[in-house]
Amino acid sequence: MTYCVGLRLDAGLIFMSDTRTNAGVDNISTVKKMHSWDIPGKRSIVIMTAGNLATTQSVISLLDERSKAPEDRKPSILEAPSMFQIAREVGRTLKEVIAANATTGMEADGAFGATMIVGGQIAGSAPRLFLIYPEGNFIEASDDTPFFQIGEAKYGKPILVRALRPEMSFEEALKLLMVSFDSTIKSNLSVGLPLDYIAYDADSLAIGHAARIEQDDPYYQAVSNGWGEALTLAFDQLPEFTFD
Repeated sequence: MTYCVGLRLDAGLIFMSDTRTNAGVDNISTVKKMHSWDIPGKRSIVIMTAGNLATTQSVISLLDERSKAPEDRKPSILEAPSMFQIAREVGRTLKEVIAANATTGMEADGAFGATMIVGGQIAGSAPRLFLIYPEGNFIEASDDTPFFQIGEAKYGKPILVRALRPEMSFEEALKLLMVSFDSTIKSNLSVGLPLDYIAYDADSLAIGHAARIEQDDPYYQAVSNGWGEALTLAFDQLPEFTFD
């Protein structure tokens, strides 16, 4: 399992993903699930993946291979005229890989399933964020739906629904994401650190703030411990229940 979140803010886009993958409790490893392509001044693209590891790696490898020699290997996400067209190409490639590996029937297709979050900006247009389904279709983030989650989403969703505001700074949003991921990590052993993040400034057309948060990161530990203490304090301050 995995957990990835993409946020759409007034300031730009933020992406965060865990790195844990497992095929049983005795086979756990670290795999990067966030990938980016950048032509400074022209376009910046970020993709996060969840689902069958062989499927997601095949999709990323195909997209990367086509982007390295766009004049010979088309279509390329580095030539697509809009983020919408990039989302279409990612969806088409995902559907292609699943179909190539599956045999017949819904059960076979499901075994190779994957979902992806695609975001970025092309010069002359606004930043955009998409959620790609295994069938190749997709939806776009909006004012009503300003974030997408893939993977193990349920534990980290409540804090995003309650606290996310479009006017947040990147620093505030990253703190919020750390709380969301900490809640998920504490509830599900299949999600774990290190965490990767990218904060993309609108109209910068370059991957700016990007880093990995390790297990012993002092700020992450402070957020984790502080959130636990804050929840305990908030619970204690709630009105007492009494039996009639």
